[in-house]
Amino acid sequence: MSACVQPAQVSPAAAGEVSQDRLFGGRLLLFQPRHGYRFSMDAVLLAHFVRPRPGWRILDLGCGCGVVGLIAAYRVPSCTVTLLERQPELARLAAANAAVNGMTDRVQTREADLRQLGTVIRPESFDLVLCNPPYYQQGRGRIRPDAQEASARHDLSAGVADFVRAAAFGLRNRGRAVFIYRASSQAALQMALMSCRLAPKRVQMLYSYPGAVQARLFLVEALKNGGDACTVLPPFYLHAGPEGTYTAAMQRLYQEEACWPRP
Repeated sequence: MSACVQPAQVSPAAAGEVSQDRLFGGRLLLFQPRHGYRFSMDAVLLAHFVRPRPGWRILDLGCGCGVVGLIAAYRVPSCTVTLLERQPELARLAAANAAVNGMTDRVQTREADLRQLGTVIRPESFDLVLCNPPYYQQGRGRIRPDAQEASARHDLSAGVADFVRAAAFGLRNRGRAVFIYRASSQAALQMALMSCRLAPKRVQMLYSYPGAVQARLFLVEALKNGGDACTVLPPFYLHAGPEGTYTAAMQRLYQEEACWPRP
């Protein structure tokens, strides 16, 4: 097993490269690249869709600066979280974020490629896996000029099937995996989940605004070795209208830890 990434203090010299952002009225502090890959509403939506139970072991695959796993740790103080990130700069920021929020006793960061997950974790050792995989296949969509952001948005190193296989490897029997993905590509994710014995149990479509014809994103919670029953939740609207103002429900995700039912 590889050693954990050690938290490094974010120095004043890096102030121009790293921003400080806060969630939940300032109670959760997050360092993230000012010009590289920055977390978006996708990560916040994913973090609030999960329902971790006290004492659960949680794995955040491709964690970036660690926002999803850290929100889960914030919501359920008794859980333990492993943040896994391939890019060294982001892995160091994730470790720094765990440290600045006083979570190093239960949040560890590992720098590793999820395609070799067996080199850093034991199989079937987690109760919950969180995934925000790249939405675009190679050759599709405009590649961002920033290499860090391009790797997070496009499957330049690992695609959705790799994320699903890694989730299945890490999950115990009857453990749960939660994904957020583009609604137009939901078939690819659903097929990958079923091929790894991860049965969808909760699904929610996310629309840009009321009246939008097509869903923009979707959230799915899957159960390892689960049955075929699945709950489809009501639509969730991100914006009040085409002008882009957040709905009250979306705004609460940035301000409250209990906007979706608390576990």
